[in-house]
Amino acid sequence: MKILYIDTSSSYLYAGIVENEKLLCEVKKEFGHSLSEEALPEIAALFGKVNLKPNVIDKIIVVDGPGSFTGIRIGITIAKVYAWSLNIPITTISALEAMSISSNEDSICVPLIDARRGYVFGAIYSDKNEVILAPKYIKLAELIEKIPSSQYSIITNDDLEIDHVIESYNPDILKIVTYFKDKPSKNPHAVNPEYLKLTEAEESKIQ
Repeated sequence: MKILYIDTSSSYLYAGIVENEKLLCEVKKEFGHSLSEEALPEIAALFGKVNLKPNVIDKIIVVDGPGSFTGIRIGITIAKVYAWSLNIPITTISALEAMSISSNEDSICVPLIDARRGYVFGAIYSDKNEVILAPKYIKLAELIEKIPSSQYSIITNDDLEIDHVIESYNPDILKIVTYFKDKPSKNPHAVNPEYLKLTEAEESKIQ
């Protein structure tokens, strides 16, 4: 079974192709504002590296958020068009789930993404990746209070004010794909970003 993994929820492109629990190739690059231009060519280049055609992929796993509003849309759009046009099964996972799965620590895992103004996108998972606190948009201080043990690992690549040892996020694409390979597929048209909060424009309308 060949699976394509795509994550553009930050300024980085994380993508890879896994076949039968073996990582064939991957890309982990920061593109910043040029991510929208570089993501598709970089993903296409993965197939060239291992001499595969896009139509041989059996499944797509794409990160649907939270994170960068623009970044999430890039990955979702690529994955949806790919899945729909070639009739390939597609499933989604949370960026925070991917961060937790990639952790090397055998303890409660707290993946965090900076959402600014003292807020984060965060979640809490057990050492077996069971959900203790589902992904949500929350004040950092409030989330820290919800951690049920003094033994925990924080994963983030952001500069957050936390008095705790931080593990940098370096996605283990093979581990992520292997963990989620049997997750049920969705209709491509039902795949949408999970921002977890309103955009600034939407918040302004409410106010």
